[in-house]
Amino acid sequence: MNPNDIIAAALKNPATALHELERMDCEESLYDFVRHAWHTLHPGTPFVGGWAIETVCRHLEAVTRGDIDKLLINIPPGCTKSMLVNVFWPAWEWGPKGLGHYQYISASYEKGLAIRDLVYGRDLIKSEWYQSHWPTEFKKDDDGKSQYTTNKRGWRFAASVGSGLTGRRGHRFIIDDPHSVGTAESETERATARFWFSETTPTRFVDQKRPVYVVIMQRLHEADISGVIIEKLFKDGWTHLVLPMEAEPEFASYTSVPVPGQKPERMRRIKDEGEPLPYYVKDPEGDLLYCQDPRKQPGELLWPERFDIASIDSLKLQFSAEGGSYAVACQLQQRPVPRGGGMFQKKDFGYLDSAPVCSRIVRGWDLAATKDGHGAYTVGLKLGETSTNQLVILDVVRFRGSSYEVEQEMLRCAKQDGCPQSIPQDPGQAGKAQKAHLAGILSGYDLHFSTESGEKADRARPLSAQSEAGNLFMVRAPWNDALVAELCLFPNGTFKDQADAGSRAYDYLLRQDHFGIALTPGIAVT
Repeated sequence: MNPNDIIAAALKNPATALHELERMDCEESLYDFVRHAWHTLHPGTPFVGGWAIETVCRHLEAVTRGDIDKLLINIPPGCTKSMLVNVFWPAWEWGPKGLGHYQYISASYEKGLAIRDLVYGRDLIKSEWYQSHWPTEFKKDDDGKSQYTTNKRGWRFAASVGSGLTGRRGHRFIIDDPHSVGTAESETERATARFWFSETTPTRFVDQKRPVYVVIMQRLHEADISGVIIEKLFKDGWTHLVLPMEAEPEFASYTSVPVPGQKPERMRRIKDEGEPLPYYVKDPEGDLLYCQDPRKQPGELLWPERFDIASIDSLKLQFSAEGGSYAVACQLQQRPVPRGGGMFQKKDFGYLDSAPVCSRIVRGWDLAATKDGHGAYTVGLKLGETSTNQLVILDVVRFRGSSYEVEQEMLRCAKQDGCPQSIPQDPGQAGKAQKAHLAGILSGYDLHFSTESGEKADRARPLSAQSEAGNLFMVRAPWNDALVAELCLFPNGTFKDQADAGSRAYDYLLRQDHFGIALTPGIAVT
């Protein structure tokens, strides 16, 4: 019906005209569809809108248009994320957008949550309001809670993260909260979810050339599924929308989705290794992107219409009662800082423009012979002690390489340093063979071999104490940022290689007078 017909109809029957205008609103905008449909599922709760909800809707619309295939949204709890993504959006695509044949797999950490949202979606579609606009029938022999099919061959299926999906292939794969607050601290649980996401979901699409994902979740750990996407999969076409409860302008989210009234800017994404979130800088060679967060001042609220200062303070109090500031950073700010981190604080490090004269110097090593792009690093950290007992990190080499490449780099450093090299030794006979092999390659240089004992955090405490006392410095160099990022997340960050190398170097300085030196192959080390 065109506008003139609507005006003519309005003169004859205003109710019919309003009904038609409502339908047109819904077909144009997911946000307007949510606004109009809200009362069918929440008759006693008025719809509360806001820019954040509009932003999420714009990104889901971009998926529907085909502008985005893989969408990750990080948003705090309580922001109607499940209703938007798992209830209203599929119903919008089936009805207003005329995509009634689309098929959806919806998964959550608990199947019951996915079933809950499928039931909400079915209730919405069966409602008198929806049927009056977009009549839809359900097959009588496939109209259950965990799965149902329509007369247009569209279906929805509920699953749990980690479950098998044999025989199911959808147009959309929706993953809503793949981790629970109670299990996100478990490495086993996280590994199960990551394996399922990486190994099971990729083959569950109708069109394998164009798999369409929507992942929406609050952050619970830096190594959760969001972490996998941010660290390893972003270059595979993922769009990342992150909306913290309180504004952090330095981490403002940029995407390719147009924002009304805003011109795009050329921006470049930067993800510092060891940091949990990326950020964007202006770059004339960058991508044309739109800033998705209009807040300019730190601390501005995400959804003040729903969460005011008092309600956010209450959430912070509850989250921090058991989880501390870590829980607040993860769930509210979407900036996971590992629980138990903070043995090293950025503010405690001192910086020097040039290396001072040191009375004792050692390079501590942490070895990892691998060229895997996601594996551990080999690290050699050179630590000096001045005559006034200040500790200075003089140099850090950090790389991934084969066994041969590791050995050659160790030889290069030994030649260049002119100081002892402290090297970890594996336990048992294999460790003795390894020691003899390396001692042969590094023959003629000051070497010390010793096995590691105790937990990594325990070994790092002496160096951490020196840092807290303001006694740890580093020479300004390109390796500073990666080192500080890792130390500030230690011991629960992804990487621990630099912390281990630093702990070994300081342990050597503490006990140097008690150690022997292996100068040639086969000489025992005490």
